[in-house]
Amino acid sequence: MNQLPPVVLDSPWALAFGALLPLLVFAMLAWRDRQRRTRLARYGDPGATARLLGNVNFRNPWRTVRLLCATLLLGLAMAGPRWGLARGAVSGRGIDMAIALDASLSMTATDEKPSRLERMKQEVRRLRAMSRADRVALIAFAGRSYILTPLTSDDGALELFLDNLDPTVVGQAGTSLSRAIRQGTDLLLASDGGADRALVVMSDGEAFEPTDDITTAAQEAGQKGISLVTVGFGTTQGSTIPIRDGTVVRDKRDDEGKVVITKYDPKTLLAAARAAGGSFVSADVSDKAARIRGSLRTLRTAKRVSDSREDQVPRFAWLLVPALLLLLFDSLLSERGTRVVAFPSPSVPKKAIAQLLFLCAFLGPLAFVSCARAPDAAALLAAGDVPGALREIRKEFAAGDTTVRTRYNLGSALLASDSLPPATELLENIRRASDGEIRMRSRFNAGLGELKQGREPSNPEAQKQLAAAVAAYKAYLLERPDDIDAKWNYELSLRKPPPPNGGGGGQNNQKQESPQDAQQKPNPGSLDPKQAEALLNSAAREERDVQGRKQKQGRTPPPGGKDW
Repeated sequence: MNQLPPVVLDSPWALAFGALLPLLVFAMLAWRDRQRRTRLARYGDPGATARLLGNVNFRNPWRTVRLLCATLLLGLAMAGPRWGLARGAVSGRGIDMAIALDASLSMTATDEKPSRLERMKQEVRRLRAMSRADRVALIAFAGRSYILTPLTSDDGALELFLDNLDPTVVGQAGTSLSRAIRQGTDLLLASDGGADRALVVMSDGEAFEPTDDITTAAQEAGQKGISLVTVGFGTTQGSTIPIRDGTVVRDKRDDEGKVVITKYDPKTLLAAARAAGGSFVSADVSDKAARIRGSLRTLRTAKRVSDSREDQVPRFAWLLVPALLLLLFDSLLSERGTRVVAFPSPSVPKKAIAQLLFLCAFLGPLAFVSCARAPDAAALLAAGDVPGALREIRKEFAAGDTTVRTRYNLGSALLASDSLPPATELLENIRRASDGEIRMRSRFNAGLGELKQGREPSNPEAQKQLAAAVAAYKAYLLERPDDIDAKWNYELSLRKPPPPNGGGGGQNNQKQESPQDAQQKPNPGSLDPKQAEALLNSAAREERDVQGRKQKQGRTPPPGGKDW
């Protein structure tokens, strides 16, 4: 169900004045009425005056209503109401920047308040505020690295992924700086923005891999024209790692039962920056975002036009205009004669007066209703507006909406933005915890996420991911055997992964979301009914096996057994 946009007041104290103002005006009108009756009584007996002048009515109820409504609207306008969202095109010059964020378990240490991870998020937000024209990509890494967002200038999408960044986003534990540097380098080299490229790596530097691997990856990035900036978080004294189990918080322990102390290691980050010819920002620097921005100031920028948005747009004019219209209408009626008579005056058309009163009385309140309601995330996603869908989902989460429907929309939006690992994991969790239509849709989309990952060239886990996709679509087709989209994706899951060179059955030649094409031409890899039936009958058993293997794989620690 859509919700009205929240209203914010610039001057909440003015609401009290806005409530007292109509009372003050009413008191002034009543005082004026008494004064007129007192002056008229001086001329003679009220009965005789009434026979001479007729039934004079000084208290005009309609004029009182007009003035009270006008003063109430003026008082509300003085409070400075804001709501809704405004957009506009803004031009500027910026660079292409990938930010690799350490999402390992050690980043939850509290030697920086409230934690290393939260301090890192704060610096990313400040850096983004300093460089609105830059295109920014987010990469999360621990034992492995994942692209959360491609290069984009959409603040809503960046903020959404940043808010939800935690150690559960990356499936494999540990810390691998070399993988993050290589993936950030590949991502930047694939861009064609015409500006210089920068890779910012934010971490506590505690990596359990050979330093030579890290410096080699950094050196390759520098040779390819990538400006590398490494940023440290934490303290050299270190801290324990809190592990939350429901309401119980305990310290992380290693395989020998000893409490783990994670320490900030500047040597690794410094070595990476020197190998790439870049810059290193130490953890003790108070203004890290400004230091990062300063180190990238000499890079060549490109002119870009991006959308900007202004949250909580001033809307006082929606209240001020009807108030002025009411006062103007009252002035026009007053100028028709000095003698106040019973309303309505015969000189003013009744129908026109009624229409104008109706418009003015309801224009102010309807301004809040007519303001654009928050677009539905599912509708935006269906229309292909993935950034818009992500923005609306972020608003729903900020408003406390963590229902299954909202989380399903988030998983589907992540899938549409090619953030496949977190999307697949989220959708699979939703499938297990729900039933009905949400469960079916989550199974379909989770299978699509596994299928897309399995069809990626040079993916060492392609076979496992394709097997998971096969199991998901088998279970789906058991309940909905006539779904042609599921059949098409199921057949794609049965094919062998594409070769690394992308030839033949490569990913670019597949049409995972176009089952209509399958109807137009025969598929040589189609199954006969007996084969399909035999495979579908084993769906539940294989699905349990695949999910069990995935869970075991997710619990496998990195080399050396250090999973923080």
